[in-house]
Amino acid sequence: MAQVTLKNVTKSFGSVQIIKGVSLDIADGEFCVFVGPSGCGKSTLLRMIAGLEEITTGTLQIGGHEMAEVQSADRGVAMVFQSYALYPHMTVKENISFGMRMAKMPADKIAARVKVATDMLQLDQLLDRKPSMLSGGQRQRVAIGRAIVREPEVFLFDEPLSNLDANLRVQMRIEITKLHQDLKSTMIYVTHDQVEAMTMADKIVVLHAGLVEQVGSPLELYHRPNNMFVAGFIGSPKMNFVKAIATPMKGGKIALALPGGTKIILNDQGKKLSEGQAVTLGIRPEHITIGQKNDGELKGTLRIAEYLGSETMFYASLADGTDLSVKADGLTTAKSGADIKFGVPAAACHLFDSNGNTILNGDLSK
Repeated sequence: MAQVTLKNVTKSFGSVQIIKGVSLDIADGEFCVFVGPSGCGKSTLLRMIAGLEEITTGTLQIGGHEMAEVQSADRGVAMVFQSYALYPHMTVKENISFGMRMAKMPADKIAARVKVATDMLQLDQLLDRKPSMLSGGQRQRVAIGRAIVREPEVFLFDEPLSNLDANLRVQMRIEITKLHQDLKSTMIYVTHDQVEAMTMADKIVVLHAGLVEQVGSPLELYHRPNNMFVAGFIGSPKMNFVKAIATPMKGGKIALALPGGTKIILNDQGKKLSEGQAVTLGIRPEHITIGQKNDGELKGTLRIAEYLGSETMFYASLADGTDLSVKADGLTTAKSGADIKFGVPAAACHLFDSNGNTILNGDLSK
């Protein structure tokens, strides 16, 4: 069993607290992604699990065993770093087998593990090449192969794709996901790229300023964010936020006054609202329609249109100066400076209070 459990974990550097009390349960065989903006503490948290940073307070268990006094090499974890950290004078085979050779493992066992890893990662034709003769994606596969041969209970990835170009990132995302399916090992992956998080994770942990904002599956975080931070961070392009005024109605409904004087009626989900309460409407770019009133309407002036072939991105400004981004069909066209009406479906609307906490989430299943 390779369950990872953190209880009230903190990390301080002098008087500066970086991790401010994190409790998590990562199940055996789960692919868990730590995501958040730069400086949120995700890499520090990963290094604490690896044993590369000491825990200031709190407890860490791997496979049910307390790790406080266990050295990094004895924790049953293997880490893949952002930099490939390959030995330039060694071949692919020598890089992958280096740790086992230093541990004086039998040669036949080393050869067997190297073959399994290189076949899995399609490196079997590159064994005699040195890192300078490899592409970025190939080097990263060598670094992953070096982790595989250790047969760890837990794989740790610290932004392993950030040095690759866009096409290689997509390819490596697929390869790491397939690797997880083949090995069925516990994997913890750190990234600031929410697209990587959404496409790879069983569970996403959204971190902000050393705290966990929300934990859940990719679709749970996309459809039911706990607050504006999660709503704005998960999803690409990010969610639009529009100031509005909410008034409770009979029958558990909410009348929402939008910029421009139009209204939209939403279903209340149990949280009490006061008369004329200032709220923030959240609506994702892909849920807004163009030229159709829908349940509600926003009027704006188009500033920029990006024609991407399969889709068109419109960036507009509402009358009150609020920016609005809209994802439309690739055949939709409009000229900069044009006045456009944007339709807002009630089922896709999220509401947040003045503190940024969720009042209600949209329910597109209705």
